[in-house]
Amino acid sequence: MNLLTIQNTVITDSVVNKNDIKIEDTNIDVTEKTLSIIDLITSGGLGGNLVMGTLAILSIFAIYILIERYSTINKASKEDESFLKSIQNFVEAKDIAAAKTLCKNTNSPISRMIEKGVNRIDKPMTDISSAIENQGKLEVYKMENNLANLATISGAAPMIGFLGTVIGMIVAFHEMASAGGNIDVAMLSQGIYTAMVTTVAGLVVGIIAFIAYNYLVSKVDKVVFMLEAKTIEFLDLIHHNE
Repeated sequence: MNLLTIQNTVITDSVVNKNDIKIEDTNIDVTEKTLSIIDLITSGGLGGNLVMGTLAILSIFAIYILIERYSTINKASKEDESFLKSIQNFVEAKDIAAAKTLCKNTNSPISRMIEKGVNRIDKPMTDISSAIENQGKLEVYKMENNLANLATISGAAPMIGFLGTVIGMIVAFHEMASAGGNIDVAMLSQGIYTAMVTTVAGLVVGIIAFIAYNYLVSKVDKVVFMLEAKTIEFLDLIHHNE
């Protein structure tokens, strides 16, 4: 009887202890360690920070070129039908002085190109066409200013990111060599962070710059086509009024 009582007591105590353990387990708070973008960017050590700083400067420069060139090209692409109509009326009326004045007072690529033609309106058609074409080349050069820099950024940024990858791997292997046989994951984390983060950053900057470059080039091509069309229209006007 006493033996049975002792066994029941032991069983009861073990059940209570298991329940207590379960209760304690359910009261454990699970905390997740989060990493902010700033911490992720600055966690690559000195070499990684230098690479990330360079990429940050390139990204700011690329965005500046995109905004500045977009504004300039967008202004050049605007067509002023009243200007061309006025030039046509002045040429038909043989009022060359008024046509020159209108061209000088109008700030646009087409006005500067037509002004070169108006200034040589008494010259042979080949001279007029050549003067307009030369001015057109200058206008295209103005619109394409800094686009080469944007193309350079699109190619250089990924390579700079890969440079950070190489630096990160060098740091990781150096830590492994220094640790001997006691290799710890935390010891390698800085080099791995540098390798991964700089690669992603370089690709992001390069992709943005590449898309921006091709977008601006397509807009320049549209403006060039418009200028050629208006130039041909002006030359036809001069030819019919000779």
